Amino acid sequence: MKTRNENVNSRVIDEKTPLLMLAGPMFMELFLNILINNIDTIMLSHHSENAVGAVGNANQVMFLLIIMFNVIATATSVVVAQYLGAKRYDKMNMIYTLSMVVNLFAGIFLSAALIIFKGPLMDMLHILPEMRHDALLYIDIVGGGMFLQACYNVMLQILRCNGYSKIGMYISIVINIINIAGNYLFLYGPLKFLNLGVAGVALSTVVARVVALIAAVAFFYARKVGKLSLRYIRPFPGKFLLQMVKIGLPSAGENLFYNLYQMLLLSFVNSMGGDSVKAQVYCKSLIMFAMVFSNASAMATQIITGHLVGAGKEDLAYKRVFKTLRVSMSITVALAVINYLICPFTLTIFTDNQAIIALGRGIMFVDIFIEAGRCLNMTFVSSLKAAGAYVFPLIIGLITMWGIGATGGYAFGVLLGLGVKGVFMGTASDECIRGLIVMWYWYKKKWYGKAIVKKSPIMVEEENE
Repeated sequence: MKTRNENVNSRVIDEKTPLLMLAGPMFMELFLNILINNIDTIMLSHHSENAVGAVGNANQVMFLLIIMFNVIATATSVVVAQYLGAKRYDKMNMIYTLSMVVNLFAGIFLSAALIIFKGPLMDMLHILPEMRHDALLYIDIVGGGMFLQACYNVMLQILRCNGYSKIGMYISIVINIINIAGNYLFLYGPLKFLNLGVAGVALSTVVARVVALIAAVAFFYARKVGKLSLRYIRPFPGKFLLQMVKIGLPSAGENLFYNLYQMLLLSFVNSMGGDSVKAQVYCKSLIMFAMVFSNASAMATQIITGHLVGAGKEDLAYKRVFKTLRVSMSITVALAVINYLICPFTLTIFTDNQAIIALGRGIMFVDIFIEAGRCLNMTFVSSLKAAGAYVFPLIIGLITMWGIGATGGYAFGVLLGLGVKGVFMGTASDECIRGLIVMWYWYKKKWYGKAIVKKSPIMVEEENE
């Protein structure tokens, strides 16, 4: 009899699933998140340009925590997609509960560690003295609540893999409104007299994350996607957790080393003076718009690939990824070119300092090449992870990031005196070469047979009918 777990209510995702059904809402979600980050930067820049640099440095450190949280979040995405594709519904509530519990405790531990070691981390970045106080304050408040983001990341992956990609978009709308309103209250509105500045912006961020987590969990139960209960992990599934860590650790390791690499590049930029730091922060805000579509397409393709691989349809997954690349590459490069052409105007939104704008124009030109390489990386690396080939991207990432990106950034930016533009040139070299390598790996089908789950009796019965 063809039945499914009574607690599981997911939408069917297969080779017929339109890419935009998943990618569209994710695009809007990412776009809204980028928009709020830009609004944060704009609001802070009018309050204090030093505050912009401080928050930019603090966020770079906190990205490390998000990466650690994504050990389980990434594994959750891969495992849930493949298990749903294989119709192994009996395991779903255990996977959901295990993921949430592990990330909650990991989040609390890492949040505490960040607060304790924030000083040495700031020293590593060579943060300017005038930015240090605000950066440490922002870490205390936002970093202390990072466990909220850890749980939200897992829940969002669960909902996306079950076909509910729009919920992230709706939640983003709500938290963006909360964030903007909070920033206004503390920086320019009725609560300005408290003179909280960066602390007020940080409080707005934490409140928004609380609301986001509550909304995601409420939707999870309202749509009867599954259930969360400690009884589903009794006895504790230690072997299954090790399997998830085995999946998530290389992915998170790749992202961890990428952000350590970015921190090293940031230390190069910090040594070049305040204008270079501010130019980088402003340009990164604009650059996010160029990569948003390829990122959304890659995430959607990862979910579809996971379902197809779990269902044993590797040939269809192979073709689907190349189809995605043709669309995402053309749109991403076009956005990067437009970004460069209009940056003399868009940069004036943040600052009227002509020296910063001149630096920014150089960065935005180099970014055209960065985005082309990054599109290749995001598309193929996310698909390889979904297929179970999660070690190869880590190895290649380590080689190219540190062997090409870091050394190239130092050579171009510092030794040859090209400044912040030269640092970005090193990144462009890394992204393009790494992207071509992972595309070759996918093209050669070296990931075939790496699925982590076998088809269920239900699926076998359906195929035999």
